[in-house]
Amino acid sequence: MTTLPPPGVNSAPENSIEKKVYAIVDKYKDHLPVVNDRYRLGFTLYKFVTGEGDPPEVLVKSTKIKLEGISEAEFAKKLSEELKSLQSAS
Repeated sequence: MTTLPPPGVNSAPENSIEKKVYAIVDKYKDHLPVVNDRYRLGFTLYKFVTGEGDPPEVLVKSTKIKLEGISEAEFAKKLSEELKSLQSAS
């Protein structure tokens, strides 16, 4: 049995909303030690920014991410502030 190489992945353009949202999540990698948690949170925050998802206050609880060194409420507040500055810049 052979294994095929993984599919190629094109990264998002630097000025795209996806890249900006994932960059916000990546800022908090000290509080989010699990890479998959960061990806999951980035995706759900992207859905929120595009008008399809819940606000960060709900997402921090519902995505079941593992936080270290920060409370859920404080983390949600920081994410909300970052997203507001992102949306006002757009």
